[in-house]
Amino acid sequence: MYDLIIIGLGPAALTAAIYAGRREMSVLVIGKELGGQLVWADVIENYPGAPEIKSFELVNNMRKQAEDAGAKIKSDEINLINKKEDGNFELQSNKTTYNAKAVIIATGLSPRRLAIPGEVEFNSKGVSYCANCDGPFYKDKTVAVIGGGNSALDAAEVLSKIAKKVYLIHHKDTFKAFEALKKEIKERENIEIMVNTEVSEIKGSDNVKKIEIHNLANNSKKSIDIDGIFIEIGRIASTDLFSELVVRNKKDQIVIDEKGKTKTPGLYAAGDVTQCEVKQITVATGQATIAALDAYNYIKEK
Repeated sequence: MYDLIIIGLGPAALTAAIYAGRREMSVLVIGKELGGQLVWADVIENYPGAPEIKSFELVNNMRKQAEDAGAKIKSDEINLINKKEDGNFELQSNKTTYNAKAVIIATGLSPRRLAIPGEVEFNSKGVSYCANCDGPFYKDKTVAVIGGGNSALDAAEVLSKIAKKVYLIHHKDTFKAFEALKKEIKERENIEIMVNTEVSEIKGSDNVKKIEIHNLANNSKKSIDIDGIFIEIGRIASTDLFSELVVRNKKDQIVIDEKGKTKTPGLYAAGDVTQCEVKQITVATGQATIAALDAYNYIKEK
C-alpha cells in the first residue's frame, strides 16, 4: 500500500513525486517512457533558471530529485484502475497489482495518427512522430513533414539542418504557427512547401521508400520518393482507462479543479492530460505541485 501512486513519467509526474516525497509520503511512479513528450525536444530554452538545457539532462535531473526524495520509479503500464469500498485505489498491470491511498494521473498526450495505409506497417521503419528523436538518422536524406502547426514547422526547421531535402506537407492553404517560424521556414532553401495536399499512402519494402500525395486544389496525384516521414498533426489524450472515474472534455482531456482534483476523491490529474489550454512544462510542473500537496492533505485528513 503506497500513499500515492503517480501514473506517468514526464515532468508533471516527476514533479509530483518530488513534492510528495518531500512530504514523507510513500510514492510510486509508474510509466513506460521516461520524460514523456519532453524528450521529443532536443533543447529546452524556456525553462526558468535553465535558459538552454538538453531535454535528457532536464528529465534526468527531475528523476534524480524524485528518487532522492524517496520516490520509487517503475517501468510498467497500468491497464485497470478501481476505487475500492475502503476508499483506496487498486491499479493493475499485466505484471502485478498496486494499491494506493491517492493517485495522480500525469500521462500526457500521445501523437495523433494519419490513419492511412502504411503508417502502422512502417512505424519506426521510416515513420516517426518525433523529429528531434529520429532526425539524426536522416542525415543527407530526403524526408517529409506532415502538419501545419508549430510542431510541424519546428520539425521541418530542425530537419532542414540534417536532411538534404524536406517536404513540408499541409492539407490546408495556410499554416497555424508563429509568424517568426513561418518566415524562417520560407527562407530555408531545402524546404519545399506543399499546401492543399494530403498524404494518402506510405509505401516501401523494409523501410519507407515513397509517399502517395493528393493535391486537393487541382485533384492531381503523384508519388514522392522519400527516406522518412515525420507526422506532426497534434497530440491526443488517451484517457479511456479513467473514463468512469473522471469527467472529460470533448478532447478526452481530464477536467480538474484548481487543486488538480477530479470528480473522484483522492484521484488527481496534472499536466498535458488535463483540460488546461496551455501545454507547457512550467504549467505541468505547477499543476503537479498543487496536486501532490493537496493529495498529502487528503491522505492526512482521511
